[in-house]
Amino acid sequence: MSFLRRRSATPTGPDFDVLAMDPGDWPGDLGAGLLPAPDGSCQGVFLRYDLFGGRGPAMIIGNLPEGSPARELDEGQVPFEVTQLLAALGNEEPVQVLETEDIPVMHEDSLLIVRRIKCSEGRISCTQFDRSDGVLVTIASWDRPITDELYQLLKPLPAEMFQTA
Repeated sequence: MSFLRRRSATPTGPDFDVLAMDPGDWPGDLGAGLLPAPDGSCQGVFLRYDLFGGRGPAMIIGNLPEGSPARELDEGQVPFEVTQLLAALGNEEPVQVLETEDIPVMHEDSLLIVRRIKCSEGRISCTQFDRSDGVLVTIASWDRPITDELYQLLKPLPAEMFQTA
C-alpha cells in the first residue's frame, strides 16, 4: 500500500509518514503535536481536527511508532489519543476500555484490519490499525461515529507540515 511507506529524507519532525486527512480536504481547524522522548527523538505525532468552529475538537489521529511509551497501556486503559481528546474537551470523567473488536475494512485494493475500541464514555468512537512499518494509527472522535468511508480519506501528510523554519 503506497500510503504505508517510510520517507527516505527525515524532516525536523517524525521519521515516518503521518496518516491523516489533508487539512485542505477537511473543514475546520487542524493542530499537530509531537511526542518527544527524553533524547529528543520523536515518539509519535497526533493531529487534532476541530470541526466545530472553535467549540472543541471532533477528532484526534495519532501515529505512534514501535517502542513509543504512549503505546504501553494497562488493562482497560484508553489509548493516548482518547486521553488527549478528553483533555482538549475539558472532560475529566474517568473513561475505560470496555471491549475491542477486529473488523476487516477494504482500503483501495488492500485489506485493513481495524480494531474498534468501545469506551465507557459512549460519545467516544475509537479505532486502531497497524501500518506496514509498525506505526500504530489511532483515530478517536467525539460525538461522531467512525465509518468505513473515513479510511478512504486517510493519506500521508507532506513532511513540510512538520518542519520548523
